[in-house]
Amino acid sequence: MSRGPTINRREFAATAAASTLLCASEPAPAAKKPVAAVVDTHLHCFAGSEDKRFPFHPRAPYRPTASASPEHLLHCMAGAGVDHAIVVHPEPYQDDHRYLDHCLGVGGKKLKGTCLFFGDRPGSIEKMPALVKKHPGRIVAARIHAFRKDRIPDFSKPGVGRVWKMAADLGLAVQLHFEPGYAGGFEKYIREYPGTTVVIDHLGRPLQATKAEHAKVFKWARYKNTIIKVSSLPAADAKAPRPIGPIIRRLVDAYGPERSIYGGGFNGQATGDSYRAYRQRVAGYLGKLSGKDLAKVLGGTAVRVFGFA
Repeated sequence: MSRGPTINRREFAATAAASTLLCASEPAPAAKKPVAAVVDTHLHCFAGSEDKRFPFHPRAPYRPTASASPEHLLHCMAGAGVDHAIVVHPEPYQDDHRYLDHCLGVGGKKLKGTCLFFGDRPGSIEKMPALVKKHPGRIVAARIHAFRKDRIPDFSKPGVGRVWKMAADLGLAVQLHFEPGYAGGFEKYIREYPGTTVVIDHLGRPLQATKAEHAKVFKWARYKNTIIKVSSLPAADAKAPRPIGPIIRRLVDAYGPERSIYGGGFNGQATGDSYRAYRQRVAGYLGKLSGKDLAKVLGGTAVRVFGFA
């Protein structure tokens, strides 16, 4: 592959600072400067426990106390050079999307969102068309979880298929958040709906599985409607069961830059600098890509797939 453009002094300094966050046993190459729009495809916003306008759902699996507001997000985006972002509607709100409505109202053209509905709960997925109609072109995916024992759908029943069909009928992607041990329940739907984009969150959670279990995520690259998301990287000083860098490189190589996107780095404590450093960490792991291909992963693919202007 061709070499990317050289980086200026400011980019070099920022990259060097980000690199100090990496494990000493797994150094990341210097990041190249992208030449296209930057799109963070995975972040959560929370109103916080004190904002009574947006209560958590009674079935919330967790309840963050601190806020991570869209106003703070836009401030961090400006400081980090992020052009657009996708607010992934989080589980504490379940199928109540009032806070997502708020986020999209604040974010304007810079933000899009995903939704969360349930095929096994009466009246839940029936609300999906109204949300999509309310935000034309701005709800890009329906998310399905198969993560941890208390959040596993019953694959023997039609609930997952109902969500998938509704998303397909509405022109949405399906966004999968799963531990690899549960991946088998989704594969038939990937085949059944070849025209529906399938986004695989968090690299398919390789560190929550054995290599053999995670091998299925690599095999899914043969389905041309799948996209891998480089997101939820372990903390640089975390004692991970195996290095994340080689996994990222192998997955992006398997799916190709045209079907790879990045996400992450934002939370309520983020700053523009920390947000940028996360992206540069991702870019560092992909240092062997050309500048053009790196730009696809950091934004170009998301612009094309999710319709950012």
